[in-house]
Amino acid sequence: MNEFLTWMLDVVQGVDPVVRTLIAGLAIMLETSVLVGLVVPGDTIVIVASTAVANPLEAVVLGLVVIVGALIGESIGFWLGRKLGPWLRRSWLGRRIGAQNWETSERYLARRGGPAIFLSRFLPVLHSLVPLTVGMTSFTYRRFLLWTAPACAIWATLYVSVGALAAGTFRELSDRIHWAGYIFVAIIVVFIAGVYLAKRVIMHNERRHLEPADASAETSANHGPSQPGAEGDA
Repeated sequence: MNEFLTWMLDVVQGVDPVVRTLIAGLAIMLETSVLVGLVVPGDTIVIVASTAVANPLEAVVLGLVVIVGALIGESIGFWLGRKLGPWLRRSWLGRRIGAQNWETSERYLARRGGPAIFLSRFLPVLHSLVPLTVGMTSFTYRRFLLWTAPACAIWATLYVSVGALAAGTFRELSDRIHWAGYIFVAIIVVFIAGVYLAKRVIMHNERRHLEPADASAETSANHGPSQPGAEGDA
């Protein structure tokens, strides 16, 4: 295990730091862009790139580039929605995405406003659709950025930090502990499991804002009345 991981990490670290940083930024830009965001594994590429950081400065630079890439991708989605939204929805790609997903994105944004933009960054499918949906509404670009930028920053910081931590821990222990590779794997697996559980918790808490009115009413009836309070970002 140690030999294989050392070889793998050395291969990644052998790539020029500027090149691998730009690849990570490009990958996350594509991952957050509606046109390819449903198929590009940007999060995986970011973790792989983060395992090669050699010092705190490289980690900071990688994190900043990933944040910028995410914001560019989200901005592409916003402006595509602003300029081509209805056409895209009727296009072949829009039909492949599915009417139900479009309706969920529109419903979530209408009910939650700004918080939907923030939380959608951590939800499957919606992280690509919500920026485009926002562009089709009266939301200003500045208002959109104010909600999506913190989410992108949190996301990038988590992924870069975990990848760098796992690789750094392995390199520090690999010469002394023959099962150090399993520590690397454990860190990654625990993180992935944590991300999965966090998404499930968000989906559970936001379910009534995502479901149609009749389904939401049925859920409320099964779980008791919801607490009164203002929704959205008013």
